[in-house]
Amino acid sequence: MTDLLDKATSTPPPTLGEGCLSRYDPQALNPEDGTEFAEARALWLALHPESVADQKKPVDS
Repeated sequence: MTDLLDKATSTPPPTLGEGCLSRYDPQALNPEDGTEFAEARALWLALHPESVADQKKPVDS
């Protein structure tokens, strides 16, 4: 890599589908793409504490 500007570019992973149904190909994603987010559940619970309260309510039969 001789051109220093080549380092500043990125390319998205391959996609599947078209238009509104377009999404990244899960088979092409890897940890370098930022697909691993182990703290996702903790973040969700911190941002939505009411969902924790809903889980603790007894379900009426």
